[in-house]
Amino acid sequence: MTRLARPTHGRMIGGVCAALARRFGTSATTMRVIFLLSCLLPGPQFLLYIALWILLPSEDKVRTAW
Repeated sequence: MTRLARPTHGRMIGGVCAALARRFGTSATTMRVIFLLSCLLPGPQFLLYIALWILLPSEDKVRTAW
């Protein structure tokens, strides 16, 4: 597993789905479809996405920190 950080390339909105896909070894498209399907269920999916967008560091910031 890789470090959880939003990638600078290959992201659509905030890079959260791309980061999760990279972390769990799946494609970003698959993770986006899972997220969209989960939005059909009741729950705080959008709030979780926004929270992860704010809390996850960008990949370029993680590189400069190491």
